[in-house]
Amino acid sequence: MSMNSSKTRRKVVVASAENGDSGDKLDQLLLSSAISNGEDLSPFIRKTFASGKPETLLHHLRHFCRSKEAEIEEVCKVHYQDFIMAVDDLRSLLSGVESLKSSISNSNYQLQSVAGPLLTSLDSFIEARNKCQNINLAIESLRICVRLMELCSRANFHLSKNNFYMALKCIDSIERDFIQKTPSSTLRRMLEKNIPAIRAHIERKISKEFGDWLVEIRTVSRNLGQVAIGQASAGRQREEELRIRQRQAEEQSRLSVRDTVYVLEEDDDDGYFTGNEGNDAYGNGGTGNAALGFDLTPLYRSYHIHQTLGLEDGFKKYYFENRKLQLTSDFQVSSMTPFLESHQTFFAQIAGFFIVEDRVLRTGGGLITKMEVENLWDTAVSKMCSVLEDQFSRMRTANHLLLIKDYVSLLGVTLRRYGYSVDALLDVLNKHRDKYHELLLSDCRIQIAEALAADKFEQMWMNKEYEYSMNVLSFQIQTSDIIPAFPYIAPFSSTVPDCCRVVRSFIEDSVSFMSHGGQLDFYDVVKKYLDRLLTEVLDDALLKLISTSISGVNQAMVVAANMAVFERACDFFFRHAAKLSGLPLRMVERSRRQFPLTKARDAAEEMLSSLLKKKVDGFMTLIENVNWMIDEQPQNENEYVNEVIIFLETLLSTAQQILPGQVLKRVLQDVLSHISETIVNFLVGESVKKFSLNAVMGIDVDIKVLESFAENQASLVSEEEAIQLKKALVEARQLVNLLLSNNPENFLNPVIRERSYNALDYRKVAIISEKLKDPSERLFGTFGSRGYKQNPKKKSLDSLIKRLKDVN
Repeated sequence: MSMNSSKTRRKVVVASAENGDSGDKLDQLLLSSAISNGEDLSPFIRKTFASGKPETLLHHLRHFCRSKEAEIEEVCKVHYQDFIMAVDDLRSLLSGVESLKSSISNSNYQLQSVAGPLLTSLDSFIEARNKCQNINLAIESLRICVRLMELCSRANFHLSKNNFYMALKCIDSIERDFIQKTPSSTLRRMLEKNIPAIRAHIERKISKEFGDWLVEIRTVSRNLGQVAIGQASAGRQREEELRIRQRQAEEQSRLSVRDTVYVLEEDDDDGYFTGNEGNDAYGNGGTGNAALGFDLTPLYRSYHIHQTLGLEDGFKKYYFENRKLQLTSDFQVSSMTPFLESHQTFFAQIAGFFIVEDRVLRTGGGLITKMEVENLWDTAVSKMCSVLEDQFSRMRTANHLLLIKDYVSLLGVTLRRYGYSVDALLDVLNKHRDKYHELLLSDCRIQIAEALAADKFEQMWMNKEYEYSMNVLSFQIQTSDIIPAFPYIAPFSSTVPDCCRVVRSFIEDSVSFMSHGGQLDFYDVVKKYLDRLLTEVLDDALLKLISTSISGVNQAMVVAANMAVFERACDFFFRHAAKLSGLPLRMVERSRRQFPLTKARDAAEEMLSSLLKKKVDGFMTLIENVNWMIDEQPQNENEYVNEVIIFLETLLSTAQQILPGQVLKRVLQDVLSHISETIVNFLVGESVKKFSLNAVMGIDVDIKVLESFAENQASLVSEEEAIQLKKALVEARQLVNLLLSNNPENFLNPVIRERSYNALDYRKVAIISEKLKDPSERLFGTFGSRGYKQNPKKKSLDSLIKRLKDVN
């Protein structure tokens, strides 16, 4: 109706707009349009009051109201006509309904009269059907009760056999399939009451089994760790033996290039287990675990039962906390037992713990996570490092520290096979490397001091071949590969093999400490400490022995011989260190080192030379018996030279059996040089006031005898070294040559002096030259000199003396 009215209004507005010509008509039209469109009438009101004609506005409004009332009346007429037509239709419909009602009543009567017998039959059918349903329900209930009782009986059977998993499966089946279907409320209440009790009973029983396993696994872990570490030790021993055979083969190949060396390769059957062999349903190794005697079945059974009970997370937490407490308990170090005695048990317990955890991690089906095992391992490493730091700081014996280090390194080898990082443990061992070697040096210092104190400075006797092998061949200090006849008198005292055993033990202990510690090339470290042992310990001990205990020539000779043997032994020490360190011997032979006992060797030779010089000085006192103003040229050597030669020859007969040629040459050279110096110094000294040319000729004979003695030693030393022995008498020889020279003044010529008199001191020459007297001076020196023609040699000698005085 509103749409029709709006259409009518729009038509009125348009017609009015088209036909209205006057201003009132236009205002009336605009007002009607504004009212129809719902616009604001305030502009019309302001305009009316502004023009002062409000009556016009009221007129227009009344006119609009009348027009609308007419429209309303027209609309009402239209709708009333429709209502009249609807009432007429309703009346006609009411008459039809009455006829339909009568028809339906007749039909209902006919239907009831026909369906009466059928309804009676239907009631009988429904009653029979209900009875059948009741019988079927009873049968189904009985069937359910029978199956339920079978499950209950099966559950009781499994409980009696401690087969808890199958009992729980039966209970779960009862709860899932039967408890809600059970027709008996009594039976249902019984089940609802007993099922939680059964579950609680199973949980208690399985928890007790798990607790027993936790107690048992501690003992098993200790044994497991000991066996695993023992297997690592056996494997290491086999590797060492294989390396030794390989080094022997390489050495044979190096010495005999043409010979082909075959080496049998052995399988690496270390007996280790990694947990991948023969696992059963619970992840227990059928071979590896059986050999090491630990069983994870109770653990996995308990875990499986708790999973079935829906307590998986709680059991995981319970297991981790208990194992963590066990590990914390394993960290306790007893203060009542020395750590040296308990360290194997301590580390074996921890090793076994983590071997078990590795197996649980790999086969436990998520019982423990890798992160949890790593956290436990980090805690264990931290504690073990702390314990090692504390115990190492207290140790005062190198052997104790080595024993613990070896066991810790075996622990590292064992657990590294299971993927555990042991670098922190190896770092602790390397950190105490210096302390270990300091303790080892201290022990060796005591042993060497004891060996030197027990030495009697006598050549060592060996009656059997095994003694020769043990004291000579084992240190490669033999001078010949031919086995000597027995009894054998060695050219050294017992000090040499005793000290060699100490040094060899030091090398082996040092290599043992450095090996298997994560550092592959450790020869330089072993060599550094070996140098310290030889230079700081052995060399100092020998120096102390030489300076305090040597009192005779024989003792000094034995010590000097020992030093020559030590020189060969030192080569063996470095080869032995390289061999044990896995370094090819050819690399050691390329880098020859200076003899580390140089100070002791020089001191021994100096001591021997000093004692021999003292002996020689005793014979050289006979030089005072020489007639220095002899009138005739002597034909034979002086007495002192005979005594010295006899002593030296007697000395050589003994020394050549002990001392090597080089040592003997150096000592003889020093003694002969001392004899030469003694002769020259005696002529310089106050004991000789003057001497004749014939006395010089006698000294010349003495020197020739000594030179002949030096040349005769070519059988002991080489010809070149014999010449060097002869040169030891160079000072006395040059002095005699100068005094016997026809032109002594040539000494002042630098060229001649450098060539023929370079060993002479011009001050000594000046003093000795003044003491040389010509025989003519003794016969005619005080009278009859007028008309005497001076000897040219005397003139040259006087010129030499004068010029030497000017130089002074």
